Amino acid sequence: MKNISTPVTTASPEATVNHRSEWERGIPWDRYLVREVRENAGLWSGVWRRARSPEEQLKRLERIGGAWRLLVLSEDWCGDASNTVPVLARFAADAPEIELRILKRDENPELMDQYLTNGSRSIPLAILLDEEGCAVGRWGPRPAELQAFVIHEKRVGVRSAGETYKDTRRWYARDRGVTTIREVVDTIEKASESPRRGTGQ
Repeated sequence: MKNISTPVTTASPEATVNHRSEWERGIPWDRYLVREVRENAGLWSGVWRRARSPEEQLKRLERIGGAWRLLVLSEDWCGDASNTVPVLARFAADAPEIELRILKRDENPELMDQYLTNGSRSIPLAILLDEEGCAVGRWGPRPAELQAFVIHEKRVGVRSAGETYKDTRRWYARDRGVTTIREVVDTIEKASESPRRGTGQ
């Protein structure tokens, strides 16, 4: 796949609202994995067991500082979610600066519709909240390089969705979550530098 620069996506002004109540409803990772994951349970558990947090990104986050929350919209049937959400959960478990909770997309359509991707309810979608519960950034539904590849394949329309998904799985296996974590830390860093942080606007 062609290597492209990684865009950092932040929340739109209308989406930068307080999500304290949604956060309180969020499901902690341990409970989500055990009680909520039914489809592809082996894949979710396997990615979680193999996930490792890059030391470089842990140190980078320590330098950034602050207290951050990732409110992730997901579903257990989603292949992209099963390859990225466990990676984010591992990073949150290893990084004192981050806490992660999950909401099911299909049970939260109003929240999901604030964070559409090209008009689609694409998941996983990680909403970055500051310590006051205000949305200050977003990540998802895939790492930028992989997202560009998938969009290109859909546009060209030569290969089947199944063939594209096989390439997607190989990409995730090769990358081992490194790009996902780097992009999320990019988003946190950008949010930490924003003058709008903490204003709730």
